[in-house]
Amino acid sequence: MLNKFFGGFEKKTGVGMGEVLKLAQSVQSANLKDEQVVRDLIQRIAKVAKRDVPKAKEDQLVQAIMSGNVPKDLGAIQKMMKDKK
Repeated sequence: MLNKFFGGFEKKTGVGMGEVLKLAQSVQSANLKDEQVVRDLIQRIAKVAKRDVPKAKEDQLVQAIMSGNVPKDLGAIQKMMKDKK
C-alpha cells in the first residue's frame, strides 16, 4: 500500500520517496525553536517541491512554526485544508 502511495506521489510531484523520507527525518530531528533551522527547512522543502517561497510567506511560516501554531496531526491538517476551500 505504501509503495502504491509513494509511487503515485512520485509520479504526481516528481519528488522521490527517498527525498521525502530524508526531509521527514530532518524535520523530526530539527530544533524548531531555532529560527535559522526553521528557515533552512522551509527553503529545503521549497527547493524539493520546486516552489518559490516569498520572504513574507517565509516569515509567516517561521513565526507559526516557532510559536507552535501548526497542526500536530493529520486530522487537524485535513480540517485546515477543508476550511480553506
